[in-house]
Amino acid sequence: MTLPLARVFPAFAQALPATNPPAQPVFSPEDDQLLDDLERANFCFFWEQANPVTGLIKDRCNARKAATDDSTVASIASTGFGLTAICIAEHRGYISRSDARERVIATLEFLANKLPHHRGFFYHWADINTGERVWDSEVSSVDTAILLCGILTCRTHFRDTDITLLAHSISNRVEWTWLSEDTTLLPHGWLPEGGFLPYRWDYYNEMMMMYLLGLGSPTYPLRPEVWDAWKRVVFDYEGMRFIGSFAPLFVHQYSQAWFDFRGKRDRYTDYFQNSIIATEVHRRFCMELTKQFPDYGPDLWGITASDSMRGYVIWGGPPALGPIDGTIAPAAAGGSIPFLPQECMRVIRNIRHRYGQAWSCYGFVDALNPLKDWYDSDVVGIDTGITMLMAENARSGYLWKVFMENPEATRGMERAGFKPYH
Repeated sequence: MTLPLARVFPAFAQALPATNPPAQPVFSPEDDQLLDDLERANFCFFWEQANPVTGLIKDRCNARKAATDDSTVASIASTGFGLTAICIAEHRGYISRSDARERVIATLEFLANKLPHHRGFFYHWADINTGERVWDSEVSSVDTAILLCGILTCRTHFRDTDITLLAHSISNRVEWTWLSEDTTLLPHGWLPEGGFLPYRWDYYNEMMMMYLLGLGSPTYPLRPEVWDAWKRVVFDYEGMRFIGSFAPLFVHQYSQAWFDFRGKRDRYTDYFQNSIIATEVHRRFCMELTKQFPDYGPDLWGITASDSMRGYVIWGGPPALGPIDGTIAPAAAGGSIPFLPQECMRVIRNIRHRYGQAWSCYGFVDALNPLKDWYDSDVVGIDTGITMLMAENARSGYLWKVFMENPEATRGMERAGFKPYH
C-alpha cells in the first residue's frame, strides 16, 4: 500500500479530536507476569553489561555468550536507558536501594568528572572502561538528550542529595545555546575535526525530547521558536492521518518513554494519540505483507531499526523501508505497549511462547526471522531499553510520573505551548 498524502499540513491541529487522558491499561495476571519477567531480564543487561566503575553500558552484547562477551564499546544512549532501568528495578524491588544508589553515583561521578564532553554534550560512543571516544564518533545531540533523560530520572526517583548535586552539575552545563547559536534547527552533532555535522533535526522524529530539554534548561535555554521550526509532515494511510517521518517506528516511541504527552497537546497535535495512530498504521502495514511473509499476522508484526541476517538495517513502514525481508524486531511491539496494549501483548506473548530461540537471559534478542529460521545472537541496549521502559509505563505509569517531576520537563513542555485538555 502507498501513502496518498505526505505533506506539511498546518491545519493538522484539528485532525485529532479532543480527548481525555487514556486510562492506564489493565493486564491479565498472566500478561503482567510476562511483562515483569521481561523487565527483569532487560534490567540484567543494563546491570551486568556495565563497567561498575565507570557506569558506562555496552551498546550491545552477545546474549548467547553474555558471561564472556568482551566487547568494549559503550553508547551514551544505552547508558541513559540503563540509568532509567536502575530506577525501575529499584522501584520494582529487583535490586536493593543501596546497590542501585551506589551504581548511580559511580556513573554520575564518572559522567561529571571524567567522561570527555564538549560544552556539556557527550560523544556517541566511548570505551566502556576508560570513557575514551571510539570510532571517531561525533558529539551527539540526541544521544546526549537520552542520557540526560536517564540522569534526570535518577534525580527525582532517588531524591538523594549526592545524586541531585551530580545530576545538576551534568545537566546544567549543557550549552543548548551553543548548539543553536545560528539556527533554530539543531544539528545532529559536532566533530572536533570538522565542526557541526550538516544534518539538522528538521522533521518529526525521536528528537522531541532534545528540543524539550533544551527549552526547559535553567542555564542555557533554547528560544521558544525552535519548537515551531521543525516540519510536521502528515501521512494518510487508509484514512488514518498522523504526523510522521520516512523513518522506523522507534521515532514514535523514544521521547514518550520519559515525557508524558498523555492528555495534552501543543498547537499542532496530541502526540500520544498521534503515536497510537502511527502504531496502528504500522500494524496494518505489516498485515499487508502477509502475502510475502506468511508468518506475519496479528500475533507477529513489528519492524523497526534492528539487526538482520545481513547486519543492522534501518527499516519500517509505511512506506516500506528496507528492503523488508521478513525480519521481526521485538522492540517494535515492545516499545509500543502503551499505545496499543492488547495488540502489542499478542506479539509479546507469541514470540515468548512460540519462538523460544528469540528469548535470552536479557529478554528478547534484537531480531528474528522465523521463515528463514534465523535468530539474532545479540541484544542492543537502546532496543532492550525502550522495551523495558515502555513496559513499565504501560503497567504503572511510574516512569512518566517520576520524570515529569523534573522542572526541566514541565518547563520545556510549557514553553513549547503544551496545554492539558479541559
